Amino acid sequence: MDRRRILLVVAVIIALVGTALVFLYVRGADQRAESRFDTVDALVAVQPIEPGETIEDAAANGKLTLKPIAQDYLLPGYQTSTEELAGSVATQRILAGEQIVADKFGSQVETATSALTLDRGQLAISVSLSDTARVAGFINPGSRVAIFLNGTDDTGQAYTRLLLNDVQVIAVGSTTTTQTTTTDAEGTQTVEQLPRTLMTLALDQADAEKVLYSQGAGELVFALINDDSRVQAGPGTTNADLFR
Repeated sequence: MDRRRILLVVAVIIALVGTALVFLYVRGADQRAESRFDTVDALVAVQPIEPGETIEDAAANGKLTLKPIAQDYLLPGYQTSTEELAGSVATQRILAGEQIVADKFGSQVETATSALTLDRGQLAISVSLSDTARVAGFINPGSRVAIFLNGTDDTGQAYTRLLLNDVQVIAVGSTTTTQTTTTDAEGTQTVEQLPRTLMTLALDQADAEKVLYSQGAGELVFALINDDSRVQAGPGTTNADLFR
């Protein structure tokens, strides 16, 4: 009898512990579910916000809205109002549907978008470049670049040649998407959406004319340079001397 009682007591204890564990698990699951579906009204862009655009302008132009977002999907630095970002500007393009977060806004001085600084005798022009032609986005205001031209001569011979060896970028503008259609040898057409970004340069009149003319004569490509870069004008490269 004593042994039977002990086994019964042990069985009761195991049952109670099991019940308690199940209760705790279910309670924890309920809390996790509540946390997952509990929402916070956070600021979200409903229209693209361009670099240099103030948070006040974005709000005044109807580009912001409060949207309930589950807590598990809130991004670090999310905002519930524009108060903490007052006076700041977007440091990068914010697409419609993105949450407004502190890391994508900064001071107007940091973004250098409020004014263009030109030396005496210079003028500012802008060119539109693909991502690869602007060094995959590593070119920023203040960067120095060499400019190359991929074009064709009067005989139809393709070439790549240095156009200008040292040019300062004074501003980086908005990125837009353009549609490009290519046709392969079998006649199959492929449509691609390619991003292009405006780059503003400080040049004298003669160099500005070269850049503006070259935009219609071929493809401009920028290369980042520094004080140790070696860039020299030359005859360029064609198919005839590519492997020499």
